[in-house]
Amino acid sequence: MVEQQQRKNADQVGETRRHRAGIAAFFGCLVATLAFFAFCPGLPHVIDWGAVLAAIAVGALARWSCQSWMARRAREAPEGL
Repeated sequence: MVEQQQRKNADQVGETRRHRAGIAAFFGCLVATLAFFAFCPGLPHVIDWGAVLAAIAVGALARWSCQSWMARRAREAPEGL
C-alpha cells in the first residue's frame, strides 16, 4: 500500500517536472525566435503575423521534443533512481 502511494507520488512529481520543462522550452524558444526575427541583420525589423506564427510553431516543436525526451529518459532510468 505504501509502495503504491510512493510510486504514485513519484509519477506525479515526474509529470509535473515534464510539464514545467515543456512550458519553459515553449516560452524560451518563442522568445528566441521572436528575437531572431527582430534583431537578425538582413531581415526587416518588423514582427508581423508570419513571425509570430513561426515563433509559436518553433515553441510548440521545442515543447514536444523536450517532453518526449524527458519521458524517454524516465522510462530508461533505473527504478530506484
